[in-house]
Amino acid sequence: MATRSRGTTALLAVAAGGAWLLVADVLGAGQGAIWRHGPIMMLGALVGMSFLAAGVVAWREHPRNRVGPLMAVLGLAWIPQQLLFLPGRDLWALALCGAWAGVACHLFLAFPTGRLGLVSYRVVTGLAYAAALLLPSAQALTYLPLPPPLWHFAAALDASSWQATVLFAGTVLALTVKRWRRASVAQRRAVAPVTGASMLATAAFAADRLANLADPNPLQLPLALVMLIAFVAVPLAYLAGLMRSRMDHGRVADLVVRLSRRERPEKLRDELAATLRDPGLTVGYWAAEQGGYVDADGRPVDLDPGPSRVVTRVDQGEAPLAVLVHDVALLEQPLLVEAACAAAALTLENERLTADLRARLRQLAASRRRMLQWGEAERRRLERDLHDGVQQRLLSVAMTLGLAEAGTDPGRAVPLIGEAKTAVLAALDDLRAVSHGIHPPVLTERGLSGAVKELAAVAPMAVTCDLALDEPLPQAVESAAYYIVNEALANVTKHAAASKAWVRLAQGDRRLLVEVGDDGVGGAHPALGSGLAGLADRAEANGGRLTIDSPPGKGTVLKVVLPCA
Repeated sequence: MATRSRGTTALLAVAAGGAWLLVADVLGAGQGAIWRHGPIMMLGALVGMSFLAAGVVAWREHPRNRVGPLMAVLGLAWIPQQLLFLPGRDLWALALCGAWAGVACHLFLAFPTGRLGLVSYRVVTGLAYAAALLLPSAQALTYLPLPPPLWHFAAALDASSWQATVLFAGTVLALTVKRWRRASVAQRRAVAPVTGASMLATAAFAADRLANLADPNPLQLPLALVMLIAFVAVPLAYLAGLMRSRMDHGRVADLVVRLSRRERPEKLRDELAATLRDPGLTVGYWAAEQGGYVDADGRPVDLDPGPSRVVTRVDQGEAPLAVLVHDVALLEQPLLVEAACAAAALTLENERLTADLRARLRQLAASRRRMLQWGEAERRRLERDLHDGVQQRLLSVAMTLGLAEAGTDPGRAVPLIGEAKTAVLAALDDLRAVSHGIHPPVLTERGLSGAVKELAAVAPMAVTCDLALDEPLPQAVESAAYYIVNEALANVTKHAAASKAWVRLAQGDRRLLVEVGDDGVGGAHPALGSGLAGLADRAEANGGRLTIDSPPGKGTVLKVVLPCA
């Protein structure tokens, strides 16, 4: 009921304003004025009414956009211009007859948001308002019996009005062309009708002002008619744009039909781009494992796309579902974006799952590549250690025993055999060290709980252990958990500057939770090194995932979940 009342009030206001303009023009002007200025008067009244009507409609459609109020004010500011056709010459109407030009400059530079975003736009608009009020007022003062110095000053200002008109018209055209060249495809499409009409109206206004310098001039009437027609085209183009946006909403129903017939899921982005008329549209799907948004191929999506594009988030209840990275011009049609996302919600959810799976596969493949590289490096290290250590010692033992065997002095053989024995024992120590890097003997001897307690005992800070292991674990899981705890405690020692730490192992639901925390400086991140990237690779290579909570100054908590099945 309230909406209907507001709509009725707006229509009555427009009808009353239009009737007032027509009555003032037709009945008040007199037959002679109508005979001399009939087409100009009618088109002038149409300009005022069209801006007033379009302004009211735009204000109701987009209450937060200032384009509607500016159009309505321009329609009202046009009234003094029309009153000049009445018998006599009211000086107040003459002084205010140019106010509409300042509002028109404001409207043209502020379209489509209604806001003057750049400082240059604000300066030009402010100067245009000053000129639109000052120059006609100077002309009105020339009709008053003023002292000669003041009269000559007013006449000089009035004589310079055409230069100011041409200067401001050229500036507005230059700024509009510059903005057009910087606009994206979607922005150009949105503003093309109104921008074209406003540029034509601005150029025609300057040409009409120049034509009036020579009186009589056969071009005066044609240029005046072209100018008025161009100004009528501006609000009509805006209303046509509103109708087109309503038609865009109708394409959402076609989107539902097209999505139901889709054979390849990767076409969703193309369908949304066609519906929203944004060829550069990007769709990002929420991937919980990565803690961010990824595209259909599992690659991360940039959520800082630049000044000409914005990010609109699509949620499913309280849970994040997807994001659309689209042209900023679509902010003028939030309902269209919302309707398109609602129509594609089910498909978005399906593709989110697919994108999440692809992201996991890409991440797993990358982790496996790094683990293979690490394994190759470890194999070369073991080969080097065996060659330079154990192999050389065993070769020395063989040579020593050979000397003892070839010798004829029994007293000489005994020391050689003792030397060989010492070398064999040293080789055994080397083998233990090498094998410890392959599989820690402590795991075999004491199990995961005992091995973790031993790591905690040798740590330089106090480490509390909470080990809840009820069932035997697969050997690969035990080994991965041991090395994760070992590397995590090493990181605490090297980087955390912590006074205490803790280790928690919890087994349940066929998973093993490994948690290592400290009260150190925090600020840990895998991208910053500190061995965390290697921990993430080890976890992912075993089918698990790593999460880190490390606010600066508040310690670090590292959690790894490993599947046990």
